[in-house]
Amino acid sequence: MLVLTRKKHQSIMIGENIEISVLDVIGDKVRIGIQAPREVSVFRKEVFVEIQIAASEIEDAPNSPDEPPAGDPD
Repeated sequence: MLVLTRKKHQSIMIGENIEISVLDVIGDKVRIGIQAPREVSVFRKEVFVEIQIAASEIEDAPNSPDEPPAGDPD
């Protein structure tokens, strides 16, 4: 893990297209701004984890009601 120190109004670049800016620091909370192309998805980690869990559950789910069960001759 790369660890960088930034002050309020300073930024970090990821590649050429993604800029992470420190907008404000209040106590133990840091407000950040993320400027990235629209095709780059940006999520809080807890939301990302929930999306991954939901996607995994969908992949592991049995056939949908519209599909006949596997091995059914119909």
